[in-house]
Amino acid sequence: MDENFSTRKLLSIAELKALNTKSDLAGWAQLGSHFGAIALCGYLHYLAMGTWYVLATGLALGVTINFLYAGQHELSHWTVFRTKGLNSFFGRIIGFLMLFPRDYDQVMHFAHHRWTANWERDGELTRAPYTLTSYLLYFIGITYWWNRVTGLVRRARGIIVEPYIGSVHEAGIIRESRLHLLGYAAIGVASVYFQSWAPLTFWLIPMVLTKPVHQMQNTIEHLGLPHASDILQNTRSTRTNALMRWLCWQMPYHTAHHSYPSVPFWQLRKLNDQIENAVGPVHRMGWIEFQIEVIRRLAQKDESQWPMDEVWIVPLKDGRQIHLEA
Repeated sequence: MDENFSTRKLLSIAELKALNTKSDLAGWAQLGSHFGAIALCGYLHYLAMGTWYVLATGLALGVTINFLYAGQHELSHWTVFRTKGLNSFFGRIIGFLMLFPRDYDQVMHFAHHRWTANWERDGELTRAPYTLTSYLLYFIGITYWWNRVTGLVRRARGIIVEPYIGSVHEAGIIRESRLHLLGYAAIGVASVYFQSWAPLTFWLIPMVLTKPVHQMQNTIEHLGLPHASDILQNTRSTRTNALMRWLCWQMPYHTAHHSYPSVPFWQLRKLNDQIENAVGPVHRMGWIEFQIEVIRRLAQKDESQWPMDEVWIVPLKDGRQIHLEA
């Protein structure tokens, strides 16, 4: 992982050791509060059935479910709890809810960290450059969910095409994909047998329809930054509020996370402050500001036509001020 992780020595060994300390208390508090928020939103959604309030409760329920992926992400890094068993157990539960098997997600995500912004090797960048149309289809969730479901089915059939999945991981990923499909089939059969719409009403429909809110965070983290090996160049943090940082498991401090992925989520603010004290402000934009700039830039020309070694999605305020001509 030297390609990205060792480009700059920002912390001393003692500082990093202190930040790497895991806390079961912090893990349980974050995981418990997130599941609690989902339960509360689900209950309010139930009470709102038959009224127009169901739109608001459905939005809240879907958003809290979607951002549970931030928990799966942290659990895959083994940073939520001290023991790997707990991280793995809850990571698999969340992966099932997200239609995103944990073993596959972990392999893909580790490739993303090792080869950030590398078109051929980054596990989260194995796609064609965006056009305005393809970006909007991904942002609203159409191609996102299509790729999620078809990929799951394909891997369950034993067909592995992802270049970042090594042979040592193939059997486990195929097995987990099949177990997921069996689980979904069992839920479908039970729903028909009991004539229940609950899985659709309280899980799938809210989650699918509110994906664009989650995409606000997903898309901001690297798009429009240089395809370089330096984390401080290729990763962007998010300007947001305390509620959204809690919902995102502190992932708005994304530059800090990529700089030192072993640091638990609850320590990222402190890590971010230490990084910025050492090198100055990191790349940072707000959700709405970023989406406006992406759409404006892609309306001018496709992603492939923007320079890959420069910043082409520019912050309107704060952060690193880099100005490009259209």
